Amino acid sequence: MLRTLFFYLTFYPWTLLVLLLALPISLFGENAVHRWGIIWGRSCIWLGGVHLRVRGSEHIPRGQSAVYIANHQSNFDIPILYGGLPLQFRWLAKKELFDVPLFGLAMKCCGYIPIDRSDRRTAMHSMTAAARQVKEGASVIIFPEGTRTPDGELKEFKKGGFLIAVKAQVPIVPVAIRGSYQVMPRNRWRIEAGVVEMEIFPPLDTTGLKNSDIDNLMARVRHPISRLLGGSANEQNAA
Repeated sequence: MLRTLFFYLTFYPWTLLVLLLALPISLFGENAVHRWGIIWGRSCIWLGGVHLRVRGSEHIPRGQSAVYIANHQSNFDIPILYGGLPLQFRWLAKKELFDVPLFGLAMKCCGYIPIDRSDRRTAMHSMTAAARQVKEGASVIIFPEGTRTPDGELKEFKKGGFLIAVKAQVPIVPVAIRGSYQVMPRNRWRIEAGVVEMEIFPPLDTTGLKNSDIDNLMARVRHPISRLLGGSANEQNAA
């Protein structure tokens, strides 16, 4: 209980300060804002009493952009990815978040990429625009489940992030996060200190792939993530 109280009394004012300072820091470029985000992420991990263990950093593609596909167990996944992924990246976020006062402005300064999901046609235009930015050099992180898991289990993947990778013809890097659900599951405000593991798997090439290959690509990305999380026997035996 004391850990939770300490976290919330420090997290909210600290995050507000980070958002305010992100605006002048953005004058030095999006990369500078991202480095500021790393400081925020690592401080949140410390405030929550989380011990982060990262494996597989050697699998990060060097000198090219990529789409990073990560499972989503907790609100802590965002600071965990900031603090644990040693690269410059941008988030894909739903367009509505960019309309939130201050927060939306900070997202724009960070170079986040908006996705408009109001209808299928608009969503496809957003995916194409996002793919163009990725192809031009912006690595992005996507939670393919679309939201946090309600029970700790890996949920079905949505195709958006895979469409972007195929359109941009850039590698997909699977990332598994294990333990953040125990720290702060969905619909629970209490924080439990603990160990969180993040594993970065070898990238999957998308060169020459088409939209018709996406279902197979999704299965190949899902397999190592599910295996680390202790998924079903069918998923663990999938190629």
